[in-house]
Amino acid sequence: MNDSRRAQVLRAIVEDFVATNEPVGSKAIVQRHTLGVSPATIRNDMAALEQEGYIAQPHTSAGRIPTDLGYRMFVDRIDEFKPLTTAERRAIFQLIDGDVDLDEMLDRTVRVLSGLTRQVALIQYPTVSRARIKHIEIVGLGPGRILVVLITDAGQVEQKTVITPSPLDEDAVRGLRDQINAEFAGRTLAQVFGSAPAAEATASESSEPTARDDSGLKQVRAAVVDLVAATREERIIMAGTANLARSGSEFGEKMAPILEAFEEQVVLLRLLTSMAEDHEEISVRIGRENTHESFSSTSVVAAEYGHDAGSSARLAVLGPTRMDYPTTISAVRAVAKYVSSILDRG
Repeated sequence: MNDSRRAQVLRAIVEDFVATNEPVGSKAIVQRHTLGVSPATIRNDMAALEQEGYIAQPHTSAGRIPTDLGYRMFVDRIDEFKPLTTAERRAIFQLIDGDVDLDEMLDRTVRVLSGLTRQVALIQYPTVSRARIKHIEIVGLGPGRILVVLITDAGQVEQKTVITPSPLDEDAVRGLRDQINAEFAGRTLAQVFGSAPAAEATASESSEPTARDDSGLKQVRAAVVDLVAATREERIIMAGTANLARSGSEFGEKMAPILEAFEEQVVLLRLLTSMAEDHEEISVRIGRENTHESFSSTSVVAAEYGHDAGSSARLAVLGPTRMDYPTTISAVRAVAKYVSSILDRG
């Protein structure tokens, strides 16, 4: 489509249909947009756009609506995005910044993104294999029980309760904490995970059956390996499914498969992983561009975050193809940058 005026007509149809959810006619385009041509000329352009597959006529004598191909052309030609307001930027910063752990920050982030876009928001836990163990805290809980807390420089916090062979007093807990930090602090998660069998073997091959075993060192080593493994589990947090329900009339019978897919984390992970292969700052999948059949009536806008912090993953917004793409893309990009900057600060 090389005709610049036809591109303007397509843009007008997309913008009006997104705003009204009603098919768009030539008279409405003339009234709402300053294109400097007559309704007859607009009708000719619309006929050409329809023949090329960019728009469709849902009913006889009705106006036109964009097709997936039309939305794709519109998105590819977006040359400017609606900037976030000062209030929106402040809200993002206040809600996701602060002295909180990774779990809470991601939970806040997905809720902010859903609120800004009024769509379903998804965020993938970062892959933190390059992150390092910042500190391992050990807290006595009572006779024979301690709490092992692993903290990474990417902000992740994992904890596990450990049963020790014998009760440990405060000095023993302190000594165990010093010993385990000397062994693991500063190592990358990939190093710990990769050497897990060796670490377990070292602990099990100890030849002293009394004091060293009774210190709980073997049990804490095993707990650290388990906690590192937990940081590597691929997980997704989601918010705003009610927004999708409010758009239910646009999905019809396809709503149930979408909701079923939401229950399968692996489906969502595959979706975000496949979008990472686009190698774009902002990746947009429209309608049947989504490889999973359940999402063939949706659009997904995704961005990477945390790539400079030794941890990377994607956050995304999912909604109907009748989506305010400029605003959604701006929100996704802004939130991804905020989250990345917070992770970079460590």
